[in-house]
Amino acid sequence: MVHKIYDVPLDRPARHVALLVETSNAYARGLLGGIHAYVREHPGWALYVAEHSRHETDFSWLDGWHGHGLIARVETSETAALVRRLGLPTVDLSAARLVPELPGVETDDDAIARLAVEHLADRGLRHFAFCGDERFEWSRTRGERFLHHVQARGHGAQMFAMQRSGMRSRDRQRLAEWLQGLPKPVGVLACYDIAGQEVLEACTIAGIPVPDAVAVLGVDNDDLIGTLTSPPLSSIEPDTRRTGYLAAQMLDRLMAGEAVPPGLRHIPPVRVVPRQSSEILSVEDSQVVAALRFIRDRGLREIRVDDVLRHVGSSRRALDLRFVKHLGRTVHAEITRVRMAHVADLLATTDLTLPQVAERLGFKHSEYMSVAFKRATGRAPGQYRRDVRGVTSR
Repeated sequence: MVHKIYDVPLDRPARHVALLVETSNAYARGLLGGIHAYVREHPGWALYVAEHSRHETDFSWLDGWHGHGLIARVETSETAALVRRLGLPTVDLSAARLVPELPGVETDDDAIARLAVEHLADRGLRHFAFCGDERFEWSRTRGERFLHHVQARGHGAQMFAMQRSGMRSRDRQRLAEWLQGLPKPVGVLACYDIAGQEVLEACTIAGIPVPDAVAVLGVDNDDLIGTLTSPPLSSIEPDTRRTGYLAAQMLDRLMAGEAVPPGLRHIPPVRVVPRQSSEILSVEDSQVVAALRFIRDRGLREIRVDDVLRHVGSSRRALDLRFVKHLGRTVHAEITRVRMAHVADLLATTDLTLPQVAERLGFKHSEYMSVAFKRATGRAPGQYRRDVRGVTSR
């Protein structure tokens, strides 16, 4: 089915733009949402989009179309040939770079990999693995950067590339055998949520407990996959709306005759959305584990280092030394990390005002909470909420 979406003032001719972006997954739909956000703020576009998958090669829906620009995920040679044949101003949303002379926007795979390693290491894991999909350039890059960040911490990572044989049961069995051979407990980054779902299915077949033996983290934060898997899948949320918005902004400049340099602009992810699949505390120190559980169980209200020390019966210096040894940070830093994660979650998922967020989490002043949040994340609470929940003009 082909959809035409018009948002054109009566006194201005429309700029007809085709979107060669699949509608079959959450990541792509997020891109489309960002494009739509830009068009709503900058009327004058007539969008032309068809329902199709990532590897669609039937572009007959464009027969007879006379447009002014394209936003495309150029991931096949057929798509690349079409883009070159049309010769229109085009912005690429793919890491494949099959038409390297185009400007483009993509998720920052290095930032995703770094966030994944931090998330898994924060749970005390010292064994790491990556499950990738060789069909996609972004998956290969994501795996390379994951290995880099693991090695920077003095560890190694086992790498696995899913290869599609045409028989899902055979592919899943191969994945299960790889998972069985990994040192345990291990943190596995799946290149995207669909691969994460397959890892969880393979663990079930192999009788591997999740997250106790294998902690699994996906990418894309597809709510449907994340909440229907067993257990629910933790995932990294990319900033797809901002990515799509910037792509539309760049195309608008191209269609106005401006020069936009080729090459990719990389957009960092928003956050990790923790669910049961990665909620493990793999630390061989019972006192540190007890302190971590105490901090995480009470992170929704004010908590001080002295509260933790009383709970575990330790001096501050002794417990800090244990924390630094196992986690690379102090007790106070862990409290701050957990508290700021709760602030981020409320900013992303509720309409609470900053004073209401501060009150709910036991901060005496919202100003103090805001300063601490910006120090921890690099973004003020208001900016973080805008980045996560929608894109406005910049």
